[in-house]
Amino acid sequence: MDIDAKKLEEFIQKSKKTELDLSSDEDLSIAIMNLISIEEHFFFTGAKTGKPEYFDLLNTAREMRKDLLKRIIKDYEGEVWCISKHLLSASMRLMEVGTKQLSSGKKEEAQDFFKKSYELYSLFWGINMKLIDIGDVKKIPEENINKEKKGIMGKLGDIVKKLVDCCKE
Repeated sequence: MDIDAKKLEEFIQKSKKTELDLSSDEDLSIAIMNLISIEEHFFFTGAKTGKPEYFDLLNTAREMRKDLLKRIIKDYEGEVWCISKHLLSASMRLMEVGTKQLSSGKKEEAQDFFKKSYELYSLFWGINMKLIDIGDVKKIPEENINKEKKGIMGKLGDIVKKLVDCCKE
């Protein structure tokens, strides 16, 4: 799997001409992450308390999340919608675990969780900006999964750093 250089160049040129506001999309993606987390909390609270009202609230949050996700994921095939939701969810959870590790003084472990979180977040954007040609995806040998290397995840991370600027007002 590799980033389609032609698609990337076209995307960069388009973003320069139309002044895409990816910072708003980044803010929206973080809001969606939090809505997914809210859904989970309503589920667990409903299950623990036995109060079905929490499941109604879960459904309200879910409908809002679905509506907002449509604003970022406009065109998808197969399970890209669901993959995208789970990429955001996993990214948020890894970020939270990293934050807890950091507050416990476990900086190295925290950095590993943060790195993985950012890789999943970058993969979300790579898929949804159509920078990845899914047809080129190949199975990654198990021994290469945790190796420190640039690869597709590093490239996507670099692209997201350049294109998605939350400080842009």
